[in-house]
Amino acid sequence: MKIKDILIWAKLQLQDSCERPQYEAELLLAYSLNKDRIYLMTHENEIVNDIDRYKALISRRVKHEPYEYIVGSVSFYDIYLKVEEGVLVPRPETEILVDLVADIIEKENIATIAEIGVGSGAISIVLARKFSNLKVIATDICDIPLKVAKQNIDIFSLQEQIELRKSNLIDDVDESIELVVSNPPYIAKDFILKSNVVDYEPKEALFGGMVGDELLKQIILDVKAKEIKYLACEMGYDQKEPIRNFVNKIGVKSIQFYKDLAGFDRGFIIKF
Repeated sequence: MKIKDILIWAKLQLQDSCERPQYEAELLLAYSLNKDRIYLMTHENEIVNDIDRYKALISRRVKHEPYEYIVGSVSFYDIYLKVEEGVLVPRPETEILVDLVADIIEKENIATIAEIGVGSGAISIVLARKFSNLKVIATDICDIPLKVAKQNIDIFSLQEQIELRKSNLIDDVDESIELVVSNPPYIAKDFILKSNVVDYEPKEALFGGMVGDELLKQIILDVKAKEIKYLACEMGYDQKEPIRNFVNKIGVKSIQFYKDLAGFDRGFIIKF
């Protein structure tokens, strides 16, 4: 079967499982052939030999498996990272959090930070690449993220800057830390998510409790208790007022909320 014909078939298969079926059909074929998408356009009459391999990839996507798990990598910021089932797929909005934290690190000459919930290592790796003298202690409570994060850290040769540590939040971080950054679980337990998220991505990285903000509040308390100066976190679009009320009760020097590119409230930076 020719490239142009197999793409027509794949697009029809993906019609109900993703928002851009033509685009993902092309991405998966390019991945299967180890070519780029331009190659598909310039060789549309070329015969695809290993059709079964491509059909197996399409079958996985039809079942709503995230594209990033199928190909084993994700684009984040200016790099590609390994991901697999059991590790949260980094989202583009988290790049905003990275930029805000980078501004604080630069302005305050911060030398040591901690990340709660390292996942693939996305946040820690990008920040370590930006600041060659930065030291990061990155924690996670689950083994798979720690394994995948180590692989990504090794790829970028950042072993001297980033230390991985199995820990609940920052319970096992006793070093002097100036800033904590986190994209923690913040979704309410009964919130209905799309199949490609809830059926595949780790629930430990998605759900933050019955209401959703329980873990966020615990992180705030833990960072305050350890007398760390800054906390930067993502949050749910509807959690601004509950978080504002909470920090007003416990007392902080300041809290600044920020929005994502769609205009939704997406996170906050606290100065203690």
